[in-house]
Amino acid sequence: MQHDALPSAGTPQSAGTPQSLLRLGQHSFGPRQLLVMAIVNRTPDSFFRPGDTWDEPAAMERVHQVVAEGAHIVDIGGVPAAPGQDVDVPEEIGRTAGFIAAVRAAYPDLVISSDTWRHEVAREACAAGADLINDSWGGWDAALPEVAAEFGAGLVCSHAGGQAPRTRPFRVSYPDVVADVLAHTGKLAARAVEAGVDPERIVVDAAHDFGKNTWHSLEVTRRLAEMTATGWPVLVSVSNKDFIGETLDVPLPDRLAGTLATTSICAWQGARIFRAHHVLQTRQALDMVSAIRGDQPPARAVRGLA
Repeated sequence: MQHDALPSAGTPQSAGTPQSLLRLGQHSFGPRQLLVMAIVNRTPDSFFRPGDTWDEPAAMERVHQVVAEGAHIVDIGGVPAAPGQDVDVPEEIGRTAGFIAAVRAAYPDLVISSDTWRHEVAREACAAGADLINDSWGGWDAALPEVAAEFGAGLVCSHAGGQAPRTRPFRVSYPDVVADVLAHTGKLAARAVEAGVDPERIVVDAAHDFGKNTWHSLEVTRRLAEMTATGWPVLVSVSNKDFIGETLDVPLPDRLAGTLATTSICAWQGARIFRAHHVLQTRQALDMVSAIRGDQPPARAVRGLA
């Protein structure tokens, strides 16, 4: 298998632009706050535990659970990332918009994210109460920034290597994958600002596995400080992904340890939002990173003091 050469260590975060305030919904988050984005898939064929939250009562129970476990953001999607049965715009809207409205009614202050690459879906989701448009497909639909600006919503600007939505990479290659990620996400963020999106509501995402092989995703992780040094808040979505499974040679149910290790490495390098299936474990890993960095005290510290 061909892959890019292993690079040297990434640029320290402190060498770049200082991190700014992040505003999502009614909330403002400081540069050192680490946020968990819980995944709620309104699909019968998700790659992780397919169908678990397909029925609306099960999906709402999932929302109650992740909020109780400490999620700051709930990301609601209606189309799997992987190839499969076609889901057209009306079907995606039917799967998500009404549910977003129900979640907003149940949790008026919760940050709700709409996981979609389509501006038509994003418009209905924002009208129903979504605060953030999570576009995992790298700006495939150029009208998304206008929707975010129209509703005062946030926008995730991702790198998918030019892949069409719901396609898998094949022999993809980059002279420098991190340089490509930085150039593309920076361009999308600038375009969003020009369209009227509040700069404090823009997030960037390297999109591990999207348009990337395992070597690429490992390199992006290793050099994530170069991305956080741009000053844009960085989201990482690594939960149970294939690059973790291939690296450890483990099946999907056994990827939690690798996911938490990757999450911690990304947090240490300055990432701020972590999209996760296992909310409680992710929250604990991030709290540990925050305590080691000196950003928050231990929840309890009596050893050697009593």
